[in-house]
Amino acid sequence: MADPAESAPGSVEEEKTDRINDAELALRGINMLLNNGFKESDELFRTYRNHSPLMSFGASFVSFLNAMMTFEEEKMQVAHEDLKATERMCESENTGVIETIKNKIKRSADSQRSGVTAVDRLQRQIIIADCQVYLAVLSFIKQELSAVSLDFNPPTAYIKGGWILRKAWKMYNKCYSDITHLQEGSRRRASQQQAMPSPSLSSSSDRSRSSSPGPSPSHRPDGVSPEVLDRLKGSVSFGYGLFHLCISMVPPHLLKIVNLLGFPGDRLQGLSALTYASESKDMKAPLATLALLWYHTVVQPFFALDGTDTQAGLTEAKSILQQREATYPNSSLFMFFKGRVQRLECQITSALTSFSDALDLASDQREIQHVCLYEIGWCSMIELNYREAYRAFERLKTESRWSQCYYAYLTGVCQGATGDLEGAVSVFKDVQKLFKRKNNQIELFSMKRAEKLRSPSLSKELCILSVIEILYLWKALANCSTAKLQTMAQVLQGIDDASCAGLKNLLLGAINKCLHKTKDAIQYFHLAVRDEVGRLTNSYVQPYSCYELGCVLLNTPESAGKGRMLMLQAKEDYAGYDFENRLHVRIHSALASMSAAAQP
Repeated sequence: MADPAESAPGSVEEEKTDRINDAELALRGINMLLNNGFKESDELFRTYRNHSPLMSFGASFVSFLNAMMTFEEEKMQVAHEDLKATERMCESENTGVIETIKNKIKRSADSQRSGVTAVDRLQRQIIIADCQVYLAVLSFIKQELSAVSLDFNPPTAYIKGGWILRKAWKMYNKCYSDITHLQEGSRRRASQQQAMPSPSLSSSSDRSRSSSPGPSPSHRPDGVSPEVLDRLKGSVSFGYGLFHLCISMVPPHLLKIVNLLGFPGDRLQGLSALTYASESKDMKAPLATLALLWYHTVVQPFFALDGTDTQAGLTEAKSILQQREATYPNSSLFMFFKGRVQRLECQITSALTSFSDALDLASDQREIQHVCLYEIGWCSMIELNYREAYRAFERLKTESRWSQCYYAYLTGVCQGATGDLEGAVSVFKDVQKLFKRKNNQIELFSMKRAEKLRSPSLSKELCILSVIEILYLWKALANCSTAKLQTMAQVLQGIDDASCAGLKNLLLGAINKCLHKTKDAIQYFHLAVRDEVGRLTNSYVQPYSCYELGCVLLNTPESAGKGRMLMLQAKEDYAGYDFENRLHVRIHSALASMSAAAQP
């Protein structure tokens, strides 16, 4: 086939545009973005925005990411308009900005035309679905920010966003099915060609026919190469996989509603699709890689998914990081995930170095800086370095637009843990002022705790207890060293306050569990389950203690039945407590893992 530039004479600009491989260019732009070349990536996509729907989507994605990094209303509006413009381009039958594709189709044989058109149609549908997902996210974010400023949380935007997501899922599912069907047909034709008789055994007439050049692997009779189909499958697999993965993490009591809306929730299928996407040559391959890292280093450890063992996920995350290290040497996001792996492996000093490096690399990306600061604060709490933790959270309280109430609470307990009780009380008063989202469980918890700690009887030890409580609730005690856990236990044993006796026993049980002192852990969990005095102020203590006790008993065959009973008790006998959904997800995962292990 002749070079397109030679076969269709035109202007220099037209020839230049004609030679562009938009799939390769889009992937290059995303790689620039992840290597902290935000401005260069934006410039590349803006330059070629009108070349094809794929480049238009790249420009809109950069705009969307910019809005997510700042939460600025103006940038969110620009992102909304850009995504809508990309949608319109994909929906238009005769848009003038994709002359390259149209010219290529005209220059192709009639037998190739239908294949190229089918690929173009599928690519556009995937992009439309992607745009709808990002528009829904923008709608949710705007609603959250409006709820903060107006103390008002109508469901309209959420219903609209949910409906948009439903439409997007249907498009992903249809495209995934169509592309899979095309791939199967392509493989079938390839195997049939390989099974054709050898030229030496064929007749002379067959030999004369076979002497003419046949279709090469990259130029099929339908005009669609296996490489193009593989990239397209990678493109749809990102959204398809994310839907499966995210829906699989919905709290069990909401699953019926979600399933009624037609959303799936197969975690393994989601991970498989994201892995396929990450290994493809599509522009979303790097994003699929980040999604896998997010799952293995953030989601799985936090929700205790796939049982309590996170080692397999960490091994996978380390493998991904090692494979991508040469491609993303300056990526703040990949450095951030490296820090997450190190933190989960209890290499806290190394993790702090990685998060600090990521913070420096993200000098122009405020939201990435904030997640790095958040992790620096957490690593400092894990090390019981309350002063450094206070500095990180205090900066977040000042700079971030996201959950200032929660950041203020973390600032207060860390400040109090240093011994600055007067400063801590002042910050706890700020928590009350910053409490805006009444339906936000974390802010509600922060406000209630701050209100209790504002009392004249506040002590350094009670603030340290509050730090340990946060470490427990966010499953970070397992990241603490033996020495730090022993220090925490000593502080807790010295606290004599009837109002927090149940919480104290729950935390001592969790610490002894981390120290592999199983008998002591069981004893403390039993005490916490029986505690009634602190039930009103620490409403989550009893169900969480039931769950923890159940987890310990499940590890031994002779007590596994009792452990399962305690799990069900924690799920069914308690309601309306703090972080109820969080515990239900963990119980659901533990019971599912137990059922899977029991199967032959």
